Amino acid sequence: MSSTLLEVTRSAHEEVERLERSIVKELQNSHATSKDSLFQSHRIRHMIDTITATTEKLVEIYEDKDNARKDEIAALGGQTVTGTNVFSAFYDRLKEIREYHRRHPAARVVNSNEEYEAMLKEEPVIEFSGEEATGRYLDLHELYNQYINSKFGEPIEYSAYLDVFSQPHKIPYKLKLTRQYREYIENLLEYLIYFFQRTKPLEDLDRIFSKVAMEFEEQWADGKVEGWEPEDQGNGHVPDQHTVIDLDLYSTVEELVEVGPEKLKEALAALGLKTGGTVQQRAERLFLTKHAPLEQLDKKHFAKGSRGSEQNGIAAAPQVNNWKEIALTESKINKLCQSLDETIARTKDNIVKKQALTYEEMEAEREDEDTHAESESDDDDQQIYNPLKLPMGWDGKPIPYWLYKLHGLGQEFKCEICGNYSYWGRRAFERHFKEWRHQHGMRCLGIPNTKNFNEITSIEEAKELWKRIQQRQGYNKWRPDLEEEYEDKEGNIYNKKTYTDLQRQGLI
Repeated sequence: MSSTLLEVTRSAHEEVERLERSIVKELQNSHATSKDSLFQSHRIRHMIDTITATTEKLVEIYEDKDNARKDEIAALGGQTVTGTNVFSAFYDRLKEIREYHRRHPAARVVNSNEEYEAMLKEEPVIEFSGEEATGRYLDLHELYNQYINSKFGEPIEYSAYLDVFSQPHKIPYKLKLTRQYREYIENLLEYLIYFFQRTKPLEDLDRIFSKVAMEFEEQWADGKVEGWEPEDQGNGHVPDQHTVIDLDLYSTVEELVEVGPEKLKEALAALGLKTGGTVQQRAERLFLTKHAPLEQLDKKHFAKGSRGSEQNGIAAAPQVNNWKEIALTESKINKLCQSLDETIARTKDNIVKKQALTYEEMEAEREDEDTHAESESDDDDQQIYNPLKLPMGWDGKPIPYWLYKLHGLGQEFKCEICGNYSYWGRRAFERHFKEWRHQHGMRCLGIPNTKNFNEITSIEEAKELWKRIQQRQGYNKWRPDLEEEYEDKEGNIYNKKTYTDLQRQGLI
């Protein structure tokens, strides 16, 4: 009977032993495909989680904080409130069993072995996107778009991004001190953890991260975290590389004023200090950090919300903790990438293979498919009637006309960048901007294939838009006043502006 605490305990022990035998039995089975092996791992993971939950319930019962187990054991020996009466306890328990069967007359014994046999044969539900191909490849397209459209990233191909996403330590530290970069690495870590749990369910991720955290604390204390090595830790200062401005090069506030307001603002923001005020006030505020650590500065110098809780009268500097959290996240990403190195290599090979597929090879595959379809048709002695010349479906027969009209497959789109190649239907047209043919055409034009150029199929329009983007961003902008050079009779070199001013003054 499961109504008593002791019966619940016995049932829980039985369930744990049955699950352990099921795990052993499952591990004795070998599978030919990686998909079946993955399903096996998830079934074992589910049984291990069930054992853990049941064991926690048993521990709670044995702790017996409410003395319920102790009272029930005493009742079995006849020790009731009225005294010791073995027969009374026996008949009370018998009455309880009869009452249970009176309420449940249709109750029957369930063969638990059949239930667990069915569990072994059940295929777990694992969510994989089409790009991930049941855990063989990574799907980093969203993170790739976030990377190339950020200030810390660069416009590179997806295949090249697969080489650099696992190396965040190579990004300059100044670009890491932004909310945009922090959101990017948090999203990257979240995806890698999710992918790792789906493809390697038997790995103990908590233990892996605990080891990473221990090693990280030692390296951070010694200043040996890759990409975050301090140049000067003296007197409790924040490392010089994180202050953006090297204060050792300036001996007075007046010299620091010459740096400029924007540079001072950037340095103050990196330290969590207030960035407002005049240039003189900013320089004075920043100059305070040269001879005193952040912990000794007055609270009024820090920006609102950037100060943590105070301990022993000394306020902490949360900005340093933020850097530490970013560095720890990078260490976790590096560890996961090391564990998934084979998957990363397979993903890159798959992308390169898709990009290297030439037009002739695609046409050859299409001809082979048509030949194969024709041979099957000849074998079946069936002649396909297709007067409207509709596209063929997966079964080798023309698709329905309503489906043809629904997807607009009669509408032709031409792309000059793809060599005037025709795309039929809006869906195929929108999808082709990410395919190899369009990417190759953009590379030939020397233009990065970003989302700014979606819906643009003309070469001239693409060049004109790229020119405007370059002008807006300051790329390849010719500044004759500063870059055009002039030489006087004595061989001195001046730019155009300086040379014109000296000539006007009669000095040349």
